[in-house]
Amino acid sequence: MTEFAFTCTGVRADPYAAGPTLVFGLRITASPGVRVHALALRCQIRIEPARRGYDDAEAAALADLFGERSRWGSSLNPVQFAHVPLMVRGFTGETEAEVTVGCTYDMDVASTRYFHALAEGEVPLLMLFSGTAFTGAGGFHVEPVPWDREAVCRMPVSTWREMVEQHFPGQGWIRLPRDAMDALLAYRSRRALPSWEAAVGELLDSAGERTP
Repeated sequence: MTEFAFTCTGVRADPYAAGPTLVFGLRITASPGVRVHALALRCQIRIEPARRGYDDAEAAALADLFGERSRWGSSLNPVQFAHVPLMVRGFTGETEAEVTVGCTYDMDVASTRYFHALAEGEVPLLMLFSGTAFTGAGGFHVEPVPWDREAVCRMPVSTWREMVEQHFPGQGWIRLPRDAMDALLAYRSRRALPSWEAAVGELLDSAGERTP
């Protein structure tokens, strides 16, 4: 059976994508001398939060995901980030590929809340691979790519922030149920407020939740 190894060579924000998108560089190595006609891969990417430290502000922002710091020994579990299919063209020995991951700034998504909570440093990611390899010099052999193939990636927090700023400069995003959205729209109309920011700001001011 052909042995495959995967290495993440870096990650960048795609400045030309229609929506928030990360591009992971990938180096794939096969057993020496084996002709690989194609790889049909499945890539799972997950966050490994226990692989880095957090300051007090980050810990407070992560309380919704993992609870108080005193509980992190049992609650700091991996967070699913993405599942991505990937087709890799034929090669012998070694090749380079890119894993393109569309992202969201929806704060109801656990991975987004995690990224948003980090001030600096790196995001510890693990890329897990499986799929099918088509190999052989004189014909086609179909082989599985086993589930234990993986690659570590340390994504700079600045890369995530750069991607978000490209599409949501100086902004955030929140999803509301339709009845709450209708009520907020009615409030804005009654008060003749010029924007959603003004409507939410007035509500925060009336609740004493915003510092002037």
